[in-house]
Amino acid sequence: MQRTLGRSGIDVSAMGFGCWAIGGPFLLDGKPDGWGNIDDQESIQAIQHAIDLGVTFFDTADVYGTGHSERILGQAIKNRRQDVVVATKFGYTYDEQQRAVSGTNTTSAYIRRACEASLRRLQTDWIDLYQLHVGDVPLDQAAEIWATLDQLREEGLIRAYGWSTGDT
Repeated sequence: MQRTLGRSGIDVSAMGFGCWAIGGPFLLDGKPDGWGNIDDQESIQAIQHAIDLGVTFFDTADVYGTGHSERILGQAIKNRRQDVVVATKFGYTYDEQQRAVSGTNTTSAYIRRACEASLRRLQTDWIDLYQLHVGDVPLDQAAEIWATLDQLREEGLIRAYGWSTGDT
């Protein structure tokens, strides 16, 4: 069963695969967050099995495991990219080596760097749905954020964008 994702025109499976858990543990505000230890090979196999069962929508974020979730998803889909829809998120800053979230950044330059880093980790040329992951954004910054996302879409780096947070 397929559904159209919002007004994007992108068709996705009715059931998606959330990739937060495959990112493993990381620190947020100095405290453990994310999930416990994970088995990367088992995560890759689970993603590939989900695709075999008809799942086409995969949701992750650059902050999940401070990049690890995107890397694992990228490995799992690299030979099946045309078969899946990838949604990822941006807005948090983090130290990949320390596996620690350090804050937020929604400047145009940071959004572009974050997008390029996600593309590398996901081993893809485009992101289907790129979402702002920060709930508290000053209204005066919104126009710059949307303009940057429009530019990324025009360049073919993303197909659609949105805002993913429990605060909106």
